[in-house]
Amino acid sequence: MSSSERPRIVLVGIGPTTATALAGLTAEFTVAALLRAGQDDTTALAAGHGVPVVGDTSVVSLRRVVERERPDAVVVSSYDRILPADMLAGIPFVNVHYAPLPRYRGRATVNWALINGETDAYIAIHCLEPALDAGGVLYSGSVPIGAHDTVSTLYDRLNELQRGNIAAAVRRRLSGDSGEEQDEGTATYCCTRLPEDGEIHWSAPTSTIDRLVRSLTPPFPAAYTYLGLRRLLVHRAEPRLDAPRYEGRVPGRPVGRSSAEGWVDVLTGDGVLRLHTVELDGDGPVPAADVIRSVKQTLGLRTQDLLSKIADLEARLATSTTDPAGATSA
Repeated sequence: MSSSERPRIVLVGIGPTTATALAGLTAEFTVAALLRAGQDDTTALAAGHGVPVVGDTSVVSLRRVVERERPDAVVVSSYDRILPADMLAGIPFVNVHYAPLPRYRGRATVNWALINGETDAYIAIHCLEPALDAGGVLYSGSVPIGAHDTVSTLYDRLNELQRGNIAAAVRRRLSGDSGEEQDEGTATYCCTRLPEDGEIHWSAPTSTIDRLVRSLTPPFPAAYTYLGLRRLLVHRAEPRLDAPRYEGRVPGRPVGRSSAEGWVDVLTGDGVLRLHTVELDGDGPVPAADVIRSVKQTLGLRTQDLLSKIADLEARLATSTTDPAGATSA
């Protein structure tokens, strides 16, 4: 490659960080291909820059693309596969990880940062190695986590850090720089999060529940509770800072409601969480007061609700096996 040529990059990305990675790279590099499934704003951006999109995001597909395109480097931004050592040994691979490496290796790192009450969210651009999120760090940046930040607003701000710094980090790698070595002794890891992990436990502190709700805004599936046996998604809520003190409390019990303003106040383990927007059984977001209409209901999956449902099913089953004359069927 001559000094006048733009280095050629293959970009791999399946998540919400890929668009700004693409935007940051196209300013200084030729992006030979983008591996991303489906069609969305990111693939439309690629088309606008004349970047071919490969819909197969498997490791086998990436290997074929690398062999065909022979890029100067591969950049990974939002990918859920472990790449084999022999592939990484061929050309430089650079990964974008939204965490303060070596802490928070693994999955769902921005969600966990919010859930855990961290004061800042981070991005690290590092050399990709066979070990999970290992490799020298080429760039590190952070944004503060405010009291009203959601995972969506944090991604927006971290994505902008990526847009502004990814090209310089890749150029640093292409120059032969392997970045700042990570201290393996301080490495920590994050579990993958599943939709089921978003259940609200109303006996937890108000701040804990508030952070869980804010950590699961779109594109994530929302924190949830139960109204009877029906799943209730909580899209927007906030701690009530001026709440009355309750000496006797039933966590999950509504204690206030405004049909005019749409909110419902619910007791937690130590305070009150005000629910603003909820969704019942996939019917779409609505004001909480449109769904929770009584202060005699208690949110959460309760043993009594389950026992009542079992008793109802047993009664139905008994009725179905008895003929109209009262004789039990064979």
